[in-house]
Amino acid sequence: MQRHINKLIYSGGLGRLINILQTLFVSLLRIWTIPIVLALSVASGYTTFHGMSYFITPWIALIITIAIQSIVVIASLEMAGIHWRANRMRYVSVLLSLLIALAASISFSYFKFYQISQSDQLTIDRINLAKDQVDGYLLAVRQQKAELLSRYKQDVDQLGLEVQQAYFGTHPSIAPQFRNQVGAGPFYRQFNQRYQAMQEELGVLIDKTAVIDQLIADAQSHVNHLDQGVVPPESEYRALIDSVQKIQYHFDHDLGPYVEHLPELPRLMTYAEFAQDIKPSFAMWQGFSPFAFITAAMVDFFTVLLSYRLEFSAPGPLTEREQTLVFESLKQFTQFRINQNDALELVIEKTELERARRYLDWPRMFAVGLLLSRGFLRKIDGKTVEFAPNLYPLIAEKMMDRLQVLANKKPEGDDHG
Repeated sequence: MQRHINKLIYSGGLGRLINILQTLFVSLLRIWTIPIVLALSVASGYTTFHGMSYFITPWIALIITIAIQSIVVIASLEMAGIHWRANRMRYVSVLLSLLIALAASISFSYFKFYQISQSDQLTIDRINLAKDQVDGYLLAVRQQKAELLSRYKQDVDQLGLEVQQAYFGTHPSIAPQFRNQVGAGPFYRQFNQRYQAMQEELGVLIDKTAVIDQLIADAQSHVNHLDQGVVPPESEYRALIDSVQKIQYHFDHDLGPYVEHLPELPRLMTYAEFAQDIKPSFAMWQGFSPFAFITAAMVDFFTVLLSYRLEFSAPGPLTEREQTLVFESLKQFTQFRINQNDALELVIEKTELERARRYLDWPRMFAVGLLLSRGFLRKIDGKTVEFAPNLYPLIAEKMMDRLQVLANKKPEGDDHG
């Protein structure tokens, strides 16, 4: 019974099972990270290509986009595996490449997200511009029409008063010897004729303004339909343009002879201009959109972050014989410590004692080179390396196997001691 208990203890029991499950879960997460990184790269590449294609030939934009996204992922992977003290030139070149690629990706992606985020606002701005232009023109037409009718009515009223004065002989223009003679004399008939003609002219003017009022009402109805906040159908927008143009025609043709200055009709956008999408341009940086910029940067940030984390998994596994070689070779090093990254760090240089004994260290240095190339070790500087997270389970497994062998070599009598 004791032997079975010891076997269960040495084999790890429940703890070993939990460790296996945890390792499997972490491995699955790392595997799942790969399609996420690819999906983020494709998404960022689409927005980058969309923005860049407005400035250069599409097929060239596609090639540059692929290069940019490749540099982002590759440089992020390399940044996770190098240290400043290990190779400053390489570190700076990789970091500079990453920053340039991110700047290009975010800048051109910004145009696409700006287009998406500002599309509704652009529609609202265009609707407000069209409304302001039409309302301003209609207001000018109403004001001039009202001033014209008011002036004519005042002239008619003034002439009617003069007709009365001419009838009663009190008009200032009547000679003194003919004043105060009541009746429809020649002087009265002259003023009355002018009065009747002006009344007829006022009636014609009122009829003409009534037509313009009806056109104004139709145009105002079309303007009110723009308040829906969506791009109106082409027929609706053209109906608005036609109604405004009819107002201009009738006002200039019918009332133009009566006014000094005709109201100027502003240039209204064509429907193609009114309904067109935002075309990316560098002018978008003037109306900077924080939301569009943060969204564009967020996609590339997650791409860099997940690519950086991917480096913690080795490019290729070690065979059983390679694991044994690595384990036995690492045992030859003597200077280990826990560094500031909470990682196990070892000095790969010979110690003074080893130099004195002329110790041949190429087998263990070969193992270090193998682990560096496979991603199980990270170089800190020319003298030290640190364990990558995926090396700990391999060493732990070898240590467990060694403990198991030692336990099996115990004398039989120890079980009954």
